[in-house]
Amino acid sequence: MRLTILNGPNLNLLGEREPHIYGTTTLADVEADCRACATRLGASLVFEQSNHEGVLVDMIQAARKNADALIINPAGYSFTSVAMFDALKVFKGPIIEVHISNIHARDEMHRHSKLSAAMTTVICGAGPYGYILAMQAAAHALGRKP
Repeated sequence: MRLTILNGPNLNLLGEREPHIYGTTTLADVEADCRACATRLGASLVFEQSNHEGVLVDMIQAARKNADALIINPAGYSFTSVAMFDALKVFKGPIIEVHISNIHARDEMHRHSKLSAAMTTVICGAGPYGYILAMQAAAHALGRKP
């Protein structure tokens, strides 16, 4: 099982940026936890982050050939990116959207992800553990119950 996890803009500042919303866990901590989970699941893992929309579109397109399931925290692009939405619609496997905060309880600008319509599953509000839940959901969707 091949998993790709993509992280959008400003997630490189996780642990520093708005800790009252996102906590103090860093993206490196999230990656370490995801790598440990991948080992338990018997999965290979690509874990990437970019602040640039076009780079994320390229990564989504590359995942079509290199991943069985795609997990993405699109961050700020959740609310704006038609380009990412179009790229996600072409991915054939399960796609799981992750948000650390509960976006439905946030301010109006951060309440509705335009990308959710292209997703198989959406996980929000579980903090960094949402990534592990997403990996387990991907394994389950691929017939490999964790």
